[in-house]
Amino acid sequence: MAGIILSPYYQHSLPTAALFSLAYLFIFLLCLMGNALVCVIVLRNRHMRTVTNIFILNLAVSDLLVGIFCIPTTLVDNLITGWPFSNTVCKLSGLVQGMSVSASVFTLVAIAVDRFRCIVYPFKPKLTLFIAKVSIGTIWLLALTIMFPSVLMLTVEQERAHFMIYNDDQNNTYPLYSCYETWPDPEMRKIYTTVLFLHIYVIPLALIMLMYGRIGAKLYSAAVSEHANAQGKRKIRVVKMLIMVALLFMLSWLPLWTLMMLTDYGHPDNDSLEILTSYIFPLSHWLAFSNSSVNPIIYGYFNENFKRGFQAVFQRQACFRRRRKMRFRVKRPRQGCSPLNTGVLGSKTNRIFTESDLTGCVRLELEHRRASTIENKAEGGNSGSSGRREIHFEEIEKVSSVGGKIYNAWEH
Repeated sequence: MAGIILSPYYQHSLPTAALFSLAYLFIFLLCLMGNALVCVIVLRNRHMRTVTNIFILNLAVSDLLVGIFCIPTTLVDNLITGWPFSNTVCKLSGLVQGMSVSASVFTLVAIAVDRFRCIVYPFKPKLTLFIAKVSIGTIWLLALTIMFPSVLMLTVEQERAHFMIYNDDQNNTYPLYSCYETWPDPEMRKIYTTVLFLHIYVIPLALIMLMYGRIGAKLYSAAVSEHANAQGKRKIRVVKMLIMVALLFMLSWLPLWTLMMLTDYGHPDNDSLEILTSYIFPLSHWLAFSNSSVNPIIYGYFNENFKRGFQAVFQRQACFRRRRKMRFRVKRPRQGCSPLNTGVLGSKTNRIFTESDLTGCVRLELEHRRASTIENKAEGGNSGSSGRREIHFEEIEKVSSVGGKIYNAWEH
């Protein structure tokens, strides 16, 4: 069989494949849970719908797309030889991954611009929610435009003189298919990879670092002159959070971009290329995709409003489960009991449950309603003195600590 290349169907041993699977499954679940919670918190709490949080919501959506469409297909592609999916999945996976990464980095630039205008030039008009939504639409349009050539070139083709075998049985060979970009000229692929590297990695992150450098200098001078008041500390904490998001994005995607540039310009030999595709590329993909999982953790660590939002979601779920459990544990009166006894038994039972396991849930529900009433009165302009309004906002802030309306003071 001269001139024919035989490759095993499974690229790795069972322990290595299990390790890769567990690692990818971990970031897959973390990505879905964390970013879904971010979306729920921003969408369900009206006070969280600020310009920066709308951009963070867009970042969470792009991370969700990476988790749903890219992590599973990349794992399977790294475990077995060749491409096992259809041509449509090949194009869709490349498009979603490229658009999501592009939208993420463009969103990080938009957040940096918003913070730069707000802090360095505080007297200029702030971005409105309408402008933020238009910017998000423009971000996705730019992401689609920059990735469209890749979608046109991506295709699934059978590798000539290259076959797969099962269990080292050379009598059972199967054709090998690959999903790759079929450019008419290899030099065009190099140019396109360089354009992507510059436009969705180098230039945006350079702009982000320059703007955050100016922001950091401005906040430091303001903190020194104003003895670091509470508002200055909140702004510094927010900027630290956003810098951490941008820095982790840069570090997470740097190995994968380096490998892509190396394979296009370095022309590694077959042995080196096999090591790269079998071990280095799967690890680099895992590191890049893990970035989609860590952003919600950063929000919860640096931002009290997101932290309270996460706690509120889990507390509501716990209350819901307790209510369902207690609903099945309520004692019912036996036949023959008088209506009077039934009423007494029912009120006793309800009082016992209310004062034990469901106390927190009932109090949470009442405080939700009370917060809504207080907020409606405050917004309607019917509040009396300024002291009365201060009491309202103190009560709202107290309710937000247990999962009610979440106030967003860190934006201003």
